[in-house]
Amino acid sequence: MLLKFSIQDFKDDRIYKNLSEKTIEAYILTLNEFQSFCAEHEIIDVQQVTPQIVKSYLVHCQQRGNNPSTRNTKLHHLKIYFNYLEHEEVITDKQNPTKKMQYAKEEIKIEVFNDNHIRQMLNYFRRLKYRDKSLYAYRGYCMILTLLSTGVRLGELCNLKWNDIDLTNGTIIVFGKKRQQSSIPITDKLVKELSEYKIFCEQEFETLSDYVFVNRNNKQLTDNAVKCIFKRLKQIMNFKEVRLSAHTFRHTFAQRFLANGGDVFTLQKMLRHSNLRMTERYLALWGTALREQNDKYNPLNNLDI
Repeated sequence: MLLKFSIQDFKDDRIYKNLSEKTIEAYILTLNEFQSFCAEHEIIDVQQVTPQIVKSYLVHCQQRGNNPSTRNTKLHHLKIYFNYLEHEEVITDKQNPTKKMQYAKEEIKIEVFNDNHIRQMLNYFRRLKYRDKSLYAYRGYCMILTLLSTGVRLGELCNLKWNDIDLTNGTIIVFGKKRQQSSIPITDKLVKELSEYKIFCEQEFETLSDYVFVNRNNKQLTDNAVKCIFKRLKQIMNFKEVRLSAHTFRHTFAQRFLANGGDVFTLQKMLRHSNLRMTERYLALWGTALREQNDKYNPLNNLDI
């Protein structure tokens, strides 16, 4: 079977299984790149792909500047694709080139905001709120507090609707990866800020949008729009040592949660990680905060030995 036809079949299967557009786009981007690489090496049929070809493709990606994390993501996409072909009996188990391939070791470095970063960003939007009362100011201030207080992902932030927020009981419903719905608590401080922002939006626009975070036309903010907002904010803040992104807020939420005495099981539920090992990465990274907690709560402290 030709690679380009099998990729289309795979895409149709993912659409049929109701995967998100963003997930499907990521798969197809990798597979189209892989198919082009194979074509350059005169490989056009699925059965012609060997483990060596896949390794050569990943080395090619490395030479183009892809870091281990990006290469592992691409390998993960290829594994899913070839497993699909095996399931559909297009190839056999022995013909699956990714079956025994191992992921590259990653240097795990997770950046977080410090108190000064957070204070600078909030002060910037706070000053704007008092000065010009613009949508940019109210939205930016509330967006940062929502990310910092809940650890939601970028896509979850953009898809958040007013109907998903219970300002009375202090909860929000988010639709995470694999379109799973989860309810997470929010603090009284965030309830207050969301309430104020909602009133502003009701006064700013003729009708309140279904979506919480909107543009000047009262339409839902896209992922790229939020990235542009943060890109502009980083230039204003002049942060050089940390990436200003929604995921950095998510990491910061996790770090502060653990540093303040939260347990990893509750954090797993808050971050909606399907696997505890994903959450445990945070435990392994912030030794200073953990050392402080260990010194405070270690059982040996209360033993007379």
